[in-house]
Amino acid sequence: MHRARVTHPAGRPRKSVWAPPGRRALTTLALTAAVGAGCSPTPPESGALPLQPAGEIALPGNGSRFDYESLDIDRGLLFIAHLGADEVIEVDLGARQAVRTVPGISQVHGVLVVPERRRVYATATGADRLVVLDEDTGGVLAQGPTGHYPDGLAYDGKRGAVWTTNKLGGSETVFDADTAQVRGTVDLGGEVGNVAYDPIGDQMLVAVQGHNELAALDPDTRTVVRQLPLPGCEGGHGLALDPADRLAFVACEGNATLVTVDLASWQAPATDPVGRDPDVLAYDPGTHRLYVAAESGTITVFDQTDRHLTELGSGHLADDAHVVAVDPTTGHTYYPVPAGSNGSPTLLDRIPTP
Repeated sequence: MHRARVTHPAGRPRKSVWAPPGRRALTTLALTAAVGAGCSPTPPESGALPLQPAGEIALPGNGSRFDYESLDIDRGLLFIAHLGADEVIEVDLGARQAVRTVPGISQVHGVLVVPERRRVYATATGADRLVVLDEDTGGVLAQGPTGHYPDGLAYDGKRGAVWTTNKLGGSETVFDADTAQVRGTVDLGGEVGNVAYDPIGDQMLVAVQGHNELAALDPDTRTVVRQLPLPGCEGGHGLALDPADRLAFVACEGNATLVTVDLASWQAPATDPVGRDPDVLAYDPGTHRLYVAAESGTITVFDQTDRHLTELGSGHLADDAHVVAVDPTTGHTYYPVPAGSNGSPTLLDRIPTP
């Protein structure tokens, strides 16, 4: 399935944008539990993909585009941005059902749960705003203005700050995590990909998509302190970290490449091929596995040993399976797709092949 595209002023195709539906009241859902593993057919998968089905969980709404997702590990709650429906979906993984939707978040892209604050942060790309939700009730607690086309999010717990990537605005907006008051803006001089907080280096890392580089920012002064060119990378967008082993992983959507960055030496020593148009990455620190989900529906799985990546397998999971989240306590990975085995929106649940 091909997604509709829009074109920004530079002429490059960008991700889909939908017109927002009318605002609806907050609804609580009581949905049928997931289809158990092996109980019904699943979307086609390559035999090379080192994953096996663990079930499907029905998702509400229409079969339009999903975007980022974020997991509260201790509570077993997964929050999913349903971009095409302008809503955030909350899934109880223990009960294996969707339990709430929060509507009216225009073209929601990024979503990030911060369990210690019982807050969920979402980027309303259609309104250029950050929206702060109460994790317990789904109620809107605060909002604040971002730059143009806010996308990914990161949380700096040391400073109580939330960062939004303003993709087409070429900047980062920094918010107070409680009030959504803007603390500052960092101009990166070009289209930007995702942002992440490195707790070991106490720095923000940003994939600067327009310049094919990784930038390190001082979170106190909110200035760029280091820039690393990424040879062999076209359109660095997705970003994941292994802070303990001092590694960063950048997915390059323009040429289906993954770049590994050594944060200790500030070098990019290795590249690996991944699925066409890679988007979201997830790293499991327990198993040292990296999952790269691509717009093509291809998932590529790597093992990290001695700070070196080895591909374990790659294959087509499902159409539009471009988003992945991993539960490090169970090893399960989750992929929201517009159509599961029954043709309806579904959260695919997968576990590593023994």
